Amino acid sequence: MRRWRTLQRLLGIQRVLVRYGLDDFIKETHLLRPLRFFFYLLPRRRDTSAPLGERIRLALEELGPIFVKFGQAISTRRDLLPPDIADELAKLQDMVPPFPAEQAIQILSEAYGESVDKVFKRFDVEPFAAASIAQVHTAQLQDGKEVIVKLLRPGVQEQIERDLDVLRMLAGLADRYWEHGKRLRPLEVVDEYEQTIIDELDLMREAANAAQLKRNFAGSGMLYVPDIYWDYCRPEVLVQERIYGIPISDMEALRKSGANIQVLAENGVEIFFTQVFRHNFFHADMHPGNIFVMVTDPEKPQYAAVDFGIVGTLSPEDQKYLASNFLAFFDRDYHRIAKLHIDSGWVPEGTRIDQLETAVRTVCEPIFNKPLAEISFAQVLMRLFRVAQRFDVQVQPQMILLHKTLFNIEGLGRELYPQLDLWKTAHPVLKKWMNEQVGPKAVFDDLRENLPLLREVLRDLPVIIKQLAALLAEPRADDRGSD
Repeated sequence: MRRWRTLQRLLGIQRVLVRYGLDDFIKETHLLRPLRFFFYLLPRRRDTSAPLGERIRLALEELGPIFVKFGQAISTRRDLLPPDIADELAKLQDMVPPFPAEQAIQILSEAYGESVDKVFKRFDVEPFAAASIAQVHTAQLQDGKEVIVKLLRPGVQEQIERDLDVLRMLAGLADRYWEHGKRLRPLEVVDEYEQTIIDELDLMREAANAAQLKRNFAGSGMLYVPDIYWDYCRPEVLVQERIYGIPISDMEALRKSGANIQVLAENGVEIFFTQVFRHNFFHADMHPGNIFVMVTDPEKPQYAAVDFGIVGTLSPEDQKYLASNFLAFFDRDYHRIAKLHIDSGWVPEGTRIDQLETAVRTVCEPIFNKPLAEISFAQVLMRLFRVAQRFDVQVQPQMILLHKTLFNIEGLGRELYPQLDLWKTAHPVLKKWMNEQVGPKAVFDDLRENLPLLREVLRDLPVIIKQLAALLAEPRADDRGSD
């Protein structure tokens, strides 16, 4: 039954792609060639009258949440997309068609067990914004506080589970038939993505993420996180403080406000690296629809973030591996980069470190001493992936969220301040973190953390020594037998 549902979904995807005249692009994708027969099962009724960007956006909207999220992710990369397509995909950030107000009222009434009028002093039925998984309304609590009410789309979980089955089937084909399948680990990538997007369907989890991020940046002048009103939150409803700010994508309004754009861009990079390394808890859905700017003080503009459904964390080993790679990159220590890859086990045994070092140097060396306007980190990563392919480097699924977020940060940096030096801004944060991990303070902190265990071991040491001495003093069986 599940396999039949997946095949039905593939046919449904085929209909949408054909209808918007996008089937030719998919058929040219090497990975999907085993499925090309699907595009000949139904009549080809193609409509190519609208511009390509609009057709792509409309198709992604019709295909559902997973496809919309893909469009959101790439919409920030204007350096990789034609302007007309980038403009259309940007509409996916908060301009997805909303579901009817009647359904929103019904969701709230069922969640609270009473009418919306009794819960809120005012509830605005016209959606404030709509995205792939949820839409938001403005409202006012009984005490007068202005809030945002976020509601899950009806039936969204069923849609996502259905499309995950499709992704899993395609990943299985790739794993079995694609020459790079074993190295790129597509099934593990889908499993990682499934966990991420399923978590996003629980708005109580999102509320908890927001609360954690707010604690992490308490007192910070760089990032503001809205308050959560826990008494009003449910798995399908989230109520939070309403933020008043300028959308990060509205460059004209930012300039009119007098905001220091360079400071804003540099703070964005510092916020990202602080979240990843100091807090090990990072907002992983940082497309422009989720970021605003508060300009109370134009010389110290402050980011305000919303939508905390997707957050990322890394293991201590992955953190140290990444930081060491970044710092080696800053220092142009390509030998260390190659050695880190080999020591991590991400490349096969027997890989020649000198050959890997030369390949990394060829990719990295040209990008130094250039402003961000002349460097595309995405393109550097693509070239590194080609190097990885040559050396059979395994993809690490846990890193995908980090790569996606870093891509978004670079895209925002380009829009805000093209002269931003991404590496120069990040370097002090990384250097300080590494010193904290391996310096004297780190040794002292480890000792202090393990002191209770050490105290217990020292307390029991005399007993252990006594028992060991008694054991050694006992005659062995073979000794008794020789008497």
